[in-house]
Amino acid sequence: MTDTPPALVRPSRKAIHVEQDGPVLHVRLNPHEQDDTLSVAVLDDLVLLLDDLHDRPDVRILILSSMGPDFCLGADRDEYQAALLADPTGAALRRIADKAHRLCQALENTHAVTIARVHGRVIGAGLALASFCDLRAGADSSRFRMPEVGLGLPPAWGGAMGRLVAEAGAARIRELMLTCEVFDAAAAHRLGILHRTAPIDELDKTVDAWTRPLVRRSPEALVLTKRMLAGYARADRTADVSQIDSHLLTAQLQWQAGQG
Repeated sequence: MTDTPPALVRPSRKAIHVEQDGPVLHVRLNPHEQDDTLSVAVLDDLVLLLDDLHDRPDVRILILSSMGPDFCLGADRDEYQAALLADPTGAALRRIADKAHRLCQALENTHAVTIARVHGRVIGAGLALASFCDLRAGADSSRFRMPEVGLGLPPAWGGAMGRLVAEAGAARIRELMLTCEVFDAAAAHRLGILHRTAPIDELDKTVDAWTRPLVRRSPEALVLTKRMLAGYARADRTADVSQIDSHLLTAQLQWQAGQG
């Protein structure tokens, strides 16, 4: 492994683990064996990292994974409640939700080819985060769920509804969002949520099978292809309301707090 360049190891980045191997950047969630949730610290560090990549054309591929037992269990609802208690107007909560939206848009727009390497449970916002990666590989033991409706919330995190519908189709995403059913890696693969599945001990080999040819591709061709694909995906989301998702989520949480 090569040392990570100084631009990618700012002292404030503590909620993720970053390691560079040539043109491949490995970004791992949960480096401190805490809850596998997307806290504000994680959002801030990921957004900072992706912002830095604008000045790092040498980074060609970003692999997003987790060091915990699960890829991600979703957003940190304790932080949502704390934000509402501290600021009942909802402004603080909207700032958290806006961070999620900026993160997902940054993942979709970065020049690097992004790969989600998932295992364990992939829940709610964790599934949303993975869906914004270009390629997604999962352990065959992975389990997925979109629990928001069951919690009394709209599935609004990061503007992922439009992305998931574009990737997997409206009919099946509608069913999974409304029923909150758990589904396995085989179902995620059939839907296109996962591009490949593998036993957990072969997952790195599966990801490597993508990265080896990708680093040999023309950087310009990869970037242009990513831009074209993103443009077509957005064209399919002509009625996308992801820009107001943070306000929808904030309004619902405020209403719930008022009922408590």
